[in-house]
Amino acid sequence: MAGGDPFEVEGVAWVRLGPGLTKARRVAAALALALVLLVLLVGLLVWPQQAEWWGGLALAVVLAFVAAWPLVARTVRSWGYAERADDLVVTRGVSWRRIDLVPYGRLQMVDVYAGPLDRAFGLAMVRLHTASPTTRAHIPGLAPAEAARLRDRLTRRGEAQATGL
Repeated sequence: MAGGDPFEVEGVAWVRLGPGLTKARRVAAALALALVLLVLLVGLLVWPQQAEWWGGLALAVVLAFVAAWPLVARTVRSWGYAERADDLVVTRGVSWRRIDLVPYGRLQMVDVYAGPLDRAFGLAMVRLHTASPTTRAHIPGLAPAEAARLRDRLTRRGEAQATGL
């Protein structure tokens, strides 16, 4: 670790995520906003005597959405991963930073996941599974071909380093 900062890893060339994940997350947020506004509209139609309350709540939701819009790009830019000789390093987070070092020899399974929105934007996520139930290491927003390449490479490295255990 460099300079005492637990989030700095010496000699690591981070692979950063592309802008596709930012677009997908913004579309997901816009869909959620539309759903919440629809629910608020139904509430207004059912209880019209509370119009000021419903309007204030709708305004608060829209303002929160507008404030969060630039944070989506910042959060996506915070993601990075690096393949080192003995482990995979994954970093993420703006306000709440996190860094995961996953030794290849501890990998039990590596899978690729893509939900409907991911597929619509040509994205996939690589998820890493170890013996620890608390392992949450994953890398979202990858092109499907890159996700498959990374899955296969990590699986090979895991098998090679687990043979000595």
